[in-house]
Amino acid sequence: MYIDIGANLAGRQFRHDWPKVVQQAQDHGVAQILITGTSVEASQAASGMALKHPGVLFSTSGIHPHGAKDCSPQALNTLREVAQAPHVVAIGECGLDFNRMFSPQKDQEAAFHAQLELAAELKLPVFLHERDAYPRFAEILAEWRPELPGAVVHCFTGEREALQHYLELDCHIGITGWVCDERRGSGLAELVPEIPDERLLIETDAPWLTPRTLKPRPKRNLPEFLPHIAERIAELRGQSLAHVARVSTQNAQALFSMPTAG
Repeated sequence: MYIDIGANLAGRQFRHDWPKVVQQAQDHGVAQILITGTSVEASQAASGMALKHPGVLFSTSGIHPHGAKDCSPQALNTLREVAQAPHVVAIGECGLDFNRMFSPQKDQEAAFHAQLELAAELKLPVFLHERDAYPRFAEILAEWRPELPGAVVHCFTGEREALQHYLELDCHIGITGWVCDERRGSGLAELVPEIPDERLLIETDAPWLTPRTLKPRPKRNLPEFLPHIAERIAELRGQSLAHVARVSTQNAQALFSMPTAG
């Protein structure tokens, strides 16, 4: 059994067939999926989807750093309302992205602080995004970490120093199909064995980051490909696939307070 802790099923790429995508994932052993909230609208949509599949779909409530300039007091109030539902198990996707800078740095930092404060208020873990923003991201997270019940650095692709810092901050680490990319993922592949069993989480980030080792290459990434990513992780860690499936599932259930599937 697997849990995909990050899939963007509320996006337009899944607008017309997300129920089929969920069923196909279950057919491939992905028993539970956490739908990522990346904006107010996406968080609302993700919650609505999770409501229709209790025990299978869960969601987050947050604003991605790309949209940080839209993180108004009204938006935060809506995120708070969305997060009241029991199937909404984390605040985020929130954090910093200094790679593309779709929102100014000052707006990103303000939105990050505001969502960390919201998570502390609601006693929910945080689903975090960091790209080209270390160490500033870690500095802000460290201010709030004692008040948070948990945190996952989603889609980690950073360097060893960042990984060790996040582990010191008692964060979980989310690994995606990036690790299957022989061009960009070699550095991450070297670090995957350094993640303790109790901190490892796995995710697809569907429809993005399709594993390049899938042949023929599909048009979009799907939660059903999670076992393929887990195989690569198990190979790199020198562990069995069953072991990676078990520990990552247990970690997801503990971090997000998710019930056992079925």
